[in-house]
Amino acid sequence: MNTFFIYNQSMIRGLIISLSLIMFVIADVPANANCFINAKNKVKTGIQLRTDKKAIKKIIKIQDKYAQNYDDISLSKLYADDFISSDGFKKDVYFDLIKETWQAYPDISYTTEIKGINVEKDQASVDVYETSLATTTQVEENVAIYGELHSYSNGTYYLKKTNNKWLITSEKIKNEKSMLKYGDLRYVDIDLNSPETVKAGEYYTAALTVNTPESAMIVASIGRDNITYPQEKSEEIFRKMPEDNILERMFLANKEGKNEYNVASVAMTKTQVRNGKLSLYMAGIAFIMTRVNVEVNDEK
Repeated sequence: MNTFFIYNQSMIRGLIISLSLIMFVIADVPANANCFINAKNKVKTGIQLRTDKKAIKKIIKIQDKYAQNYDDISLSKLYADDFISSDGFKKDVYFDLIKETWQAYPDISYTTEIKGINVEKDQASVDVYETSLATTTQVEENVAIYGELHSYSNGTYYLKKTNNKWLITSEKIKNEKSMLKYGDLRYVDIDLNSPETVKAGEYYTAALTVNTPESAMIVASIGRDNITYPQEKSEEIFRKMPEDNILERMFLANKEGKNEYNVASVAMTKTQVRNGKLSLYMAGIAFIMTRVNVEVNDEK
C-alpha cells in the first residue's frame, strides 16, 4: 500500500475529528453561557430572597416593640392603608380595637414567634404564634380582686412589597384563646374547647371544663357572640357545674359567615365562718374566650 496514501488518510481522519471537536465546542458555548447566566440569576434571586425575609422578619418583630410602647402611630405605618383583618375589619377599626385593649390593660405585653416565612416575588406570608400577658383588678363586694389575662393564637400575616417596602395587608387567625382569671380561680384549671372552623348555619358544641376544688361551688355559662364592632353581648345563663365538671352547650353558627367567639363566664364561691356564722363569699371569677371561624358553604 502507498505510504503517502495511508499518511493522507490519517491526516484526513485527524482533520475530521478536530473539526468535529471544534464544532462541538462552538455548539456548546451558548449552553455554557446560559448555565452561567442561570447560576448568576439564582445567586441574585437567593440574595434578594434573604434580603426580603430579613426585612419581613424585622417588621413582624418590631410590632411587639411598638405595641409595648403603645405607639399606635409607628405601628400603623407597618400596615397598608387597605389592610383587612381576619374578621373583615378595616385598618381604622382594627386600630381602634388595639387602642381599646391598651386602655383596658395598660401593662399588656406581647411576644411573637415566627414559625415560617414564604416569599413569592412581591407577596409574602408569615406563620406566627402570638401570646400576650396583662394584669388587672376587679372590684367585687367592695373588695379589689387581682386578675391575670393570658392569650395566645396561631395565625398568618400576609404582606405585599410596594416601592421596595413591605407592608402588612391582611391576616388570618387559625385559632385563638384568651383567659382572664381573678382571685382563687387563677389557680384552678379551666378550659373551653370549641371547633376551630364550622360551616355557616350548622350546629356545633362548646365544652367548658373546670377542675372544681373541694369546698367550693362553681356556676358557669357559655355564650356565643358574633365578632362585630361595636361588640354585642349575648345573654348569659348561669348553671351549676355538673358533677363531671364539664358543661356543654350547642350553638347554631350564624348564616352570614361572621366569625364567632364562644365566651364562658365562671364564678366560684367558698364558705367561711364569720362571727360564728357560716357564710358564702366570692372567691374568684373568670372569663374564657375561644375563636370559631365560620365558613360560608358555597356549594349549591
